[in-house]
Amino acid sequence: MRFGGKVALVTGAASGMGAATARALAAEGAQVLLFDLQGERAAALAGEIGGGAVAGGAARDLGGLDVLVACAGADVGGGELGGEEWDRCLRANLQTSVVTVRAALPALVERGGAVVLVASLGAFTAGPHLAGYVTAKSGLLGLARSLAIDYGPSGVRVNVVCPGWVHTPMVQQATDDFAAQLGISPAEAYAFATAPLPLRRAAEPEEVASVCLFLASDDASFVTGTHIVVDGGTLATNVGTAALS
Repeated sequence: MRFGGKVALVTGAASGMGAATARALAAEGAQVLLFDLQGERAAALAGEIGGGAVAGGAARDLGGLDVLVACAGADVGGGELGGEEWDRCLRANLQTSVVTVRAALPALVERGGAVVLVASLGAFTAGPHLAGYVTAKSGLLGLARSLAIDYGPSGVRVNVVCPGWVHTPMVQQATDDFAAQLGISPAEAYAFATAPLPLRRAAEPEEVASVCLFLASDDASFVTGTHIVVDGGTLATNVGTAALS
């Protein structure tokens, strides 16, 4: 098992990609601590996988930390430059990761650990009324590069996973809202949205989790300061010709 004897902390762990990553880490031998604002759901998952739901640090609770996977985020656009929504978006999608990494770094340095930040295709592309979200997700790339340089000499690796469309509760809600706006079924909305993509589907949370585990494991022992896009070929698509395919 790749994570036997190791301690991992996953934020945003109550559902979606965070929950899938927590399950996968536990299945490969890690002692997993889950952190999420949905405390009851995190505690239920912790019971399922034999881990713990914590409000404090893994170093204090279990004596060390080897892996941090920061999945916490929120579907907040932050379209206006400044104001309450802008602040909330940057806090949820960037500052939360900064605070978490800052708290975890002493323990990660002690054990030569790995950090995986979960960003989004929003780190590379923009849509209408998403300035805060795009700024926050782009900021995670810069954060990873800087931390990789500063803490690489201490044995800590830092990388980013950038998912495209993934079957999560948040995305399902967005799909339902899109369907309602168009007056079509959620299934029709899904087919419409995935038609231009090379793989013609969204990812499952477990597919993103497997990439997070790769970056957190010794399989990626010489990988740091970079990102992996998990988008089913979305960035490879020529938007101008996608409708003809």
